[in-house]
Amino acid sequence: MKEFHLLRSIFPECILIFGLFLLLVIDFISDQKKTTWFYFISLTSLVLSIAFLLFQWREEPTISFFGNFQTNNFNKIFRFLILLCSTLCIPLCVEYIQCTEMAVTEFLLFILTATLGGMFLCGANDLTTIFVSLECLSLCSYLLSGYTKRDVRSNEAIMKYLLMGGTSSSILAYGLSWLYGLSGGEIEIQEIANGLINTQMYNSPGIWIALLSITVGIAFKLSLVPFHQWTPDVYEGSPTPVVAFISVISKVAASALATRIFDIIFYFSSNEWHFLLEISAILSMILGNLIAITQTSIKRMLAYSSIGQIGYMLIGIIDKDSNNGYASMITYMLLYIFMNLGTFACIVLFSLRTGTDNIRDYAGLYMKDPFSALSLSLCLLSLGGIPPLAGFFGKLYLFWCGWQAGSYLLVSIGLFMSVVSIYYYLKIIKLLMTERNKEITPYVQNYRLSSSISKNYIEFSMIICVIASTLLGIIMNPIIAIAQDTLF
Repeated sequence: MKEFHLLRSIFPECILIFGLFLLLVIDFISDQKKTTWFYFISLTSLVLSIAFLLFQWREEPTISFFGNFQTNNFNKIFRFLILLCSTLCIPLCVEYIQCTEMAVTEFLLFILTATLGGMFLCGANDLTTIFVSLECLSLCSYLLSGYTKRDVRSNEAIMKYLLMGGTSSSILAYGLSWLYGLSGGEIEIQEIANGLINTQMYNSPGIWIALLSITVGIAFKLSLVPFHQWTPDVYEGSPTPVVAFISVISKVAASALATRIFDIIFYFSSNEWHFLLEISAILSMILGNLIAITQTSIKRMLAYSSIGQIGYMLIGIIDKDSNNGYASMITYMLLYIFMNLGTFACIVLFSLRTGTDNIRDYAGLYMKDPFSALSLSLCLLSLGGIPPLAGFFGKLYLFWCGWQAGSYLLVSIGLFMSVVSIYYYLKIIKLLMTERNKEITPYVQNYRLSSSISKNYIEFSMIICVIASTLLGIIMNPIIAIAQDTLF
């Protein structure tokens, strides 16, 4: 009975592990040409994990596996967001894998393993589990980035991602080792905080070294300025469905880690970590949006846009009223997942038809494929925060909470840079809707609509994301109420 109770706390993860083993078995005994079962098993395991996670929502918080894993509403909402990311990303991969003739099983194994690592990271309650889970997510992300081995840009992306990711992980491990020593040999998060008080080390020079090292490690995962250099190159060189996956799952997992470590372990250093994150947020919002204006590749533009977006989300983490602050961050992150993945779904579809990701080559797409053009336009407008789309209500709540908490400078910069971001989003939309023949590139002129089943998978994710990006603002109150119910 006790063993069942332990497994119950990680039952959503157990479902994914079972799905991983099932994929390996079927890959070993079946014909490689029948790939439908691989996608079915992956999606089924993800959906079942979501269902069981929602079923556990009202259960009491527990700490299991000798203090290694904590289950409460706060980490459940982040685990749900990670599962949602993976569920929406897998349909984007179907036609891409067919066209590039990549190995299906290994690709899906890496996706599910990265998902598993992200989920364990959200619930990790000790330093060892935190680091192992983070590396599980990171290593799978590196492998997915370089999955198209014959593409020079993909090889460049994985090398930069691996080298910089390994460096950031080393710095993070260095900071965690300082916490272990300063707390008197404790590894659990709450026990570390208690240990720092008992040893009177919560205000020592060593704690600043730990804080700085951990902030650098987390800032890399979040693509915060000035630790963002890997982001545009990895976005441009990696397979587009992989970019969609990495762009959301790494931010969700790293945000879950940051909120718990900063709020619990560094409780007595709140002014210091608030200052560090404020500087990163300001730089990310300004540089991310300004550099995005100059980009000619839509994937690089979205890379810099994502840097600006995470700057907005940091306002919720920095908010001194953790109730409203974390709720606004979680709410906006949910909306960002739909807005970002909806945009990438349109880009995947266009790149498969044309083989290009240059912004100029999108000119006149509305004449050939009105559905994709309108979907991309709605997602971009929602990212820009145009009313009455969902992105507007998400930013409104995020900025309102920041203003209430006294973050006037951050909110002012966020509002101004949101207006700047609308400019480069509208520039793309103007190209999509142009009817001038001289501006329409050969890529769009030769664009051919397809009725393949695999295209329908992409459109399925696209429709869900577009509807959510457009209409979720109508039900903001229930979403905010659920987010406020996630305090740890």
